[in-house]
Amino acid sequence: MITVVHAAEPRLSIRRLCQLTDTGRTWYYTHPSAVETAVRDVALRDAIEQIVLESPGYGYRRVTEELHRRQWVVNHKRVLRVMRAESLLCQLKRHFVVTTNSAHGFRHAPNLIKDLPITGLDQVWVADLTYIQLPTTADLAT
Repeated sequence: MITVVHAAEPRLSIRRLCQLTDTGRTWYYTHPSAVETAVRDVALRDAIEQIVLESPGYGYRRVTEELHRRQWVVNHKRVLRVMRAESLLCQLKRHFVVTTNSAHGFRHAPNLIKDLPITGLDQVWVADLTYIQLPTTADLAT
């Protein structure tokens, strides 16, 4: 705000504008302008995007470490915020793992209650114990 007013009214000094807005001159000179902040944000976003394109499996922690190696002074929370805003977070592809082998050579158990009319409680109990391999007499002999 001080910069905008000073550009419109160059007769007013920075000291006077800081007095009018009740801010310190130290704050004015150390506080970056909105333009400087926007330029740094774009540069950071570009650097993060470049790292993600180079290493697609990197998450925000690894990207932060890579930025530190490239001499950026940035917090991991800011990197996460930028990556979320730009949809640059690591999207790992989960592979579908088949856990059932339906093409086995074992015989299938018949459905004994398929045509049974169920009329009350505790009439039919069902359990699946297919995951338990029972020992055969050949296994016991060895």
